[in-house]
Amino acid sequence: MSIVVTTPTGHVGSRVVRLLLQAGVRPHVLVRDPARLDEATRARADVHRGDLTDAGFVREAVAGAGTVFWVDPTPHTAADPIETSLRTAAPLVEAARVGDVRRVVFLSSIGAEKRHGVGHIDALAGIEEQLDATGADVLHLRCAYFFTNLLFDLEGLSRGVLTTAFDPGRPMPWVDPRDIGDVVAARLLSDAWQGRVVQAVHGPEDLAFDQVARILTDALGYPIRLDHVGDEATRDALRAAGLPPSAVEGIVGMTTGSRGLVPEQPRDLLTTTPTRLSGWAHAQLRPLLEK
Repeated sequence: MSIVVTTPTGHVGSRVVRLLLQAGVRPHVLVRDPARLDEATRARADVHRGDLTDAGFVREAVAGAGTVFWVDPTPHTAADPIETSLRTAAPLVEAARVGDVRRVVFLSSIGAEKRHGVGHIDALAGIEEQLDATGADVLHLRCAYFFTNLLFDLEGLSRGVLTTAFDPGRPMPWVDPRDIGDVVAARLLSDAWQGRVVQAVHGPEDLAFDQVARILTDALGYPIRLDHVGDEATRDALRAAGLPPSAVEGIVGMTTGSRGLVPEQPRDLLTTTPTRLSGWAHAQLRPLLEK
């Protein structure tokens, strides 16, 4: 069984690699810096060193693969994130189109079902559509808001402030990326699906940001105050940080385009994962803030 894993050092990819190894599979991992993989993993995986933005590297690395787990590596801060995401995925799409890749498990997002108007998520929608047109077996995982997004503002949380432009009182799905990794690994190892499949990964429950602030207060042991900021204030802050206009709109659009969104896949047994934010925050977030 030949399985290629991209972003193997990320929150999702690292979990996928570990589970594949434990299942007896020797995965092919595409990584820019092999030193970021621990020594035991490097010894048990076929490591391909290169950059996912290098089309030649990607095309060669995935050729002949039975299955590829694709994660878009484009940072939201890229000068033109949508164009970059689509261009980066192009060699994978071509490999699937000509039959060099038989199956693709794609890390997509809730909101991709809208196809347009959701900022950088529009790029994931475009990749979904391009993969669908190849004729390969494709599984799109429409994932919820990552717990790990909270790690982007450790400084604010250390001061007791949780900042968001989302509607503070509207619940939305939140998920631990490690739980996504569990779903990915199960799908990579299964031959029971074919054609085009869409599966959501919704986490254990829907949470509004005001609920999240209360959960973090309990988990971290000190008060967390919610600071709701408007879209223009977010744009101003991103511009002040030096981001170009397309990157600013790609980030802001993910929030504005998601308001009022009801995920295409309803929450059910298959979309619900176990790890709750309270436990994750106590085990993963609190130690970082106590340093």
